[in-house]
Amino acid sequence: MSEGFSTVIIGSGTKKVTSSHKNLLQNFQEYLSVEKGLSDNSIYSYGYDLNKFKNFLEKEHLDFLEVQANDIVRFLNEERNRKISAKTIAREVVAIRQFYKFLKDEKKLDSNPTEKIETPEVMRSIPDYLTQEEIEELFTVIKEDNLYELRDKCIFELLYSSGLRISEACNLRLTDMDMSGMTLTVEGKGGRQRLVPFGEKSLDILNRYLKQSRPYILKNRNCDYLFVSKKGSFINRKSVWRLLNHYIKRTSIKKKVTPHTLRHSFATHLLENHADLKSVQELLGHIDISTTQIYTHMANKTLKEVHKKFHPRG
Repeated sequence: MSEGFSTVIIGSGTKKVTSSHKNLLQNFQEYLSVEKGLSDNSIYSYGYDLNKFKNFLEKEHLDFLEVQANDIVRFLNEERNRKISAKTIAREVVAIRQFYKFLKDEKKLDSNPTEKIETPEVMRSIPDYLTQEEIEELFTVIKEDNLYELRDKCIFELLYSSGLRISEACNLRLTDMDMSGMTLTVEGKGGRQRLVPFGEKSLDILNRYLKQSRPYILKNRNCDYLFVSKKGSFINRKSVWRLLNHYIKRTSIKKKVTPHTLRHSFATHLLENHADLKSVQELLGHIDISTTQIYTHMANKTLKEVHKKFHPRG
């Protein structure tokens, strides 16, 4: 049986591991060796990856048996932020998934928190996201006294504050807004509709855009779309992408940033602030959640409460 797993997992960390934790880890080591027949090197790799996860949990004051899916996602996001390779992260997911499968099989847990975690193949395609400080820097460089820039800032505010896809933002119509209820009716992929809440900051800039910027740009022309261009029609996705890059050049941000980056930042910041994964999926309107799930699994009021409580601009 490998000595490495015990050394790597139990022998390090900022906090003393409880005897119950030692038993869990030692039992998993025995399972990998005896039942799975893994080599010493493979068991050592499992131990190394789980040790990193253990250190993260200790920093968060969490117990192995208290872990939820969003805790694992936050750990993986930290790894991505540290520029850990996709291959390594995929290996870490396998280690964590096998460990919690073992704990569930041993009846230490009623459910496996990794069941809702994305597959490694999906995670490899996840683009970068902006930190909250980078988001603030971006919004700071956009001058609101310029009525075109006020429009642009309003678009970016909704992309970040409500997690909209760029196509969803460009297709918004005036009738899709409920200013008193502070929600948007959004049509996502496959024609799926969802209600998306927005916060006070979004409400403020939307009001200013509607009163000042939009009439100025339209010049007495009529348009049903919320965000309009110089031509008097809706602004297209390519234009928004180009405008965002223009503003990024004003900042110190060196990352490749697209409109979708703001959507990923929305989700990441919610999860970092301990929002539950299911609520985030529903707020994003992911393609694997049907329209009925949006309205039956979480009431609109609850979604708004989740958004207000966990999002920086809620």
